[in-house]
Amino acid sequence: MISNLASIHPKAQLGNNVTVEAFVSISGDVIIGDNSWIGPNAVIMDGARIGKNCKIFPGAVIAGIPQDLKFKGENSLAEIGDNTVIREYATINRGTLDKMTTKVGNNTMIMAYAHIAHDCMIGNNVIIASYVGITGHVTVEDFAIIEGLSGTQQFIKIGAHSFIAGCSQMRKSVPPYIRVAREPLQYIGVNIVGLTRRGFSKEAIKNIEDIYRVIFVRGYNMTKALEMVEQDCPDTPERRQIVDFIRGEKDGIVKGI
Repeated sequence: MISNLASIHPKAQLGNNVTVEAFVSISGDVIIGDNSWIGPNAVIMDGARIGKNCKIFPGAVIAGIPQDLKFKGENSLAEIGDNTVIREYATINRGTLDKMTTKVGNNTMIMAYAHIAHDCMIGNNVIIASYVGITGHVTVEDFAIIEGLSGTQQFIKIGAHSFIAGCSQMRKSVPPYIRVAREPLQYIGVNIVGLTRRGFSKEAIKNIEDIYRVIFVRGYNMTKALEMVEQDCPDTPERRQIVDFIRGEKDGIVKGI
């Protein structure tokens, strides 16, 4: 159903069974996938690529130009995956010359008033709660959860299956599988509840706990800690993911206990 009170540019491409409610504005360089719902007063701007079965709630703005003084009007994109929900008044800006794209994955929920800035890469099955601010060039990996009123510094990475407590200030990258809280932000344990819900075995979770005990609890410097992990902990996909993540973050990670 397309409301006759919506404003839709004739060049916009809408899939099958797309619903567009009253007072929606859709620009010309827009693609919206099948079975998606665009709620009242949402604004879908040039460069938006919205997948199938998405729900865009009232007042959300997708593909606004970057809030970056270096932006020179390049034809960049904001891509939203399938089955993703974007709640009221959330804003997602399109990319700059850095990546030319801001991406939000499949099965992800962006809650009310959250902001995702230019060139961010948000994975699949991510939850970003209300009033979270994700600054430019940030990567959020699959299954991460960021609780409300939290904010990031540019260029950091939030690891897969991590859990960020509410009101957190993320100035350093957060490795996979852990929970972080407090100020300054620090490791408070492995995300056991989340991993159990997602089908990780007890053995896999124990191995992850052992790895982070070496990294964050025993007092080694990071170079030594990673050497000890590779020497003493079983060679699993999770171990490789953790070690590769930490070694790849040249500006450092959150503090240990």
